[in-house]
Amino acid sequence: MRDLAALPKAHLHLHFTGSMRPSTLLDLAERYRIRLPPALLDTDPLRVPSTERGWFRFQRLYDAARACVRSGGDMRRIVDEAAEDDAAEGSGRLEIQVDPTSYAPFLGGITPAVELVLDAAREASARHGLEVAVVIAASRLKHPLDARTLARLAVRYAGDGPGEVVGFGLSNDERRGDTQEFAHAFRIAASAGLASVPHGGELLGPTHVSEVVAALRPDRLGHGVRSAEDPALLAGLVEAGVALEVCPASNVSLGVYEEPGDVPLPALVDSGATVALGADDPLLFRSRLVDQYETARHVHGFDDAALAGLARASIQASRASEPTRRLLLAGVDTWLATSPSGEETTR
Repeated sequence: MRDLAALPKAHLHLHFTGSMRPSTLLDLAERYRIRLPPALLDTDPLRVPSTERGWFRFQRLYDAARACVRSGGDMRRIVDEAAEDDAAEGSGRLEIQVDPTSYAPFLGGITPAVELVLDAAREASARHGLEVAVVIAASRLKHPLDARTLARLAVRYAGDGPGEVVGFGLSNDERRGDTQEFAHAFRIAASAGLASVPHGGELLGPTHVSEVVAALRPDRLGHGVRSAEDPALLAGLVEAGVALEVCPASNVSLGVYEEPGDVPLPALVDSGATVALGADDPLLFRSRLVDQYETARHVHGFDDAALAGLARASIQASRASEPTRRLLLAGVDTWLATSPSGEETTR
């Protein structure tokens, strides 16, 4: 079998805190003398039910990890290590998602927080040989006016290159907040050409996906996996060109599906949907990007041509520049044209 870490790909669904290495979390906790919950210290992936109680447990652990990030140096380290880890897994493009309000208190505001992350992304891109761009994300738990502020800030740094803002997202528990109230923020972001990349269709089903699509007009949907439950809805997403950032490990860890084989990845791909695999929060789910491709291969039976198709979809759904896309897509072709033994095959 061909090496999946050598397959060029884009990583479009990775959260800043959730990207942290467990060893880094432990180091920061020791530095700041913070006692971590046992679930953050073991090697088992998180497993919670897909209920509000389950989400509360997940969020409590995520917040405990985030509380260990207390300086600009910590943030630079996380971005650099995320880039290094992604590059080792074949990512040529990483679009990492961050809510700067979480880190503003120790940096003097949301603007310095964003600028630090963007600067760290530029440095990490040069150091590790991939492009790291940023998605600014608002939270459903906060007031929609806060989202508008973040959207205006995202617009200020819009671009498609390393260390630039490429999209605007909406994260946290899908059951919270009124989706329509965040529409104004997404219009602000879209006016500058930023990608609309809200979460939707993981914890809640097709009705919620329809609400998100109508109100926020997504270019990509964070998760969106539950759209498989409504063939007409899924066909509409395909027709509209909405890409789905599917994160199989997240789906299982958050109790949406019992087993990896229950994730409807084949149905989504067979529908013609653009599917970009993502790791979401590997710190808690103990599963990185290549692991998602391994799941597609070993659980869902995707052959190398189909895996190459997933990689192409991730690249095409990214906000990378055309030269970067062409380079990465050519790399996918080369990967597929090379036999598992490393010899180039004839076509």
